[in-house]
Amino acid sequence: MTAVSQPEALAQAYAGITDVVVPLDDAGLQRPTRCRGWFVADLLFHVLCDAQRALVALASPTDGPADCDDVSYWRAFTVPAEGTGTGRRAARDEAGSSDRHAWWARRAAAAFERPSGVVRVWADTAPAAVRAAAAADPAGFVTTQGHVLRVPDLLATLTTEAVVHHLDLIVDLPDAPPPAALPVRVAVASLCGLLSDDAVRPVGWDDRDFLLRATGRVPLTDRERWELGEAAGWFPLIG
Repeated sequence: MTAVSQPEALAQAYAGITDVVVPLDDAGLQRPTRCRGWFVADLLFHVLCDAQRALVALASPTDGPADCDDVSYWRAFTVPAEGTGTGRRAARDEAGSSDRHAWWARRAAAAFERPSGVVRVWADTAPAAVRAAAAADPAGFVTTQGHVLRVPDLLATLTTEAVVHHLDLIVDLPDAPPPAALPVRVAVASLCGLLSDDAVRPVGWDDRDFLLRATGRVPLTDRERWELGEAAGWFPLIG
C-alpha cells in the first residue's frame, strides 16, 4: 500500500461514524447492530471508549522501540485453531473477557438519560482524538493496552476498528453512508497483513466483503473456502 496520511484516515473514519449516528433519533439508536446484543447506542459507546483510549495514548509518549505494528497488534485478537491445552484456555478466557465487556458497555450506554446522550459525548470526543492524532509526532511512540506502537501504527489500528464497527452499525440502517474509501483501504491493508503472502483473495470479494469475512461477521461459503484453499484456515483473521 502506498503511503497514506494516518491522521486523515482516522479523521475520515470517525467522521463517517458521526455521519451515521447524528441523524438518528432515540429509536434509531436502539436499532440492532451486527454485534450480538448491542444496539447502535451500545456499539457507539464501545467506539467512544476507543476514541478516549486514543486521547490517553497520544498523551502518553514513550521511548521506543515498538513491540508491535498495525498488523501484529491484531494477533492478540486472532481466533486460535481448535485444539487442546493453552490455545483453548486462552480462547475461553478471551471469550469471557469479551462477554464481560459487552455486558459492561450495554449497562454504561443505558446509564445515559437518553440514547442520544452517547452521541453528544461521541461528537465531542471523536474530533478531539482526531486533533490529537494530527498534532502527534509521526516519528514518536505511544503506549496502549500494554503495547508500545509507533504513532502511525496506533492510528491505523484505531481506523481499522472504526471501519469494522461502522459496518456493524449500519447493518439495520440501509440508508446510512458506508465508510469512506481511505479508512477502508487502511483497514484492508492491516488485516491482509495477517494472511500468508501467497493467499489470494477471491475475485468476487470487494473490500467490504473481505472485511466482513476477515472479522468473522460473515462465514465463508464452501466455494469461498475452495477459492482460498489452505488460506481458508486462517479465517476469521480476528475475532
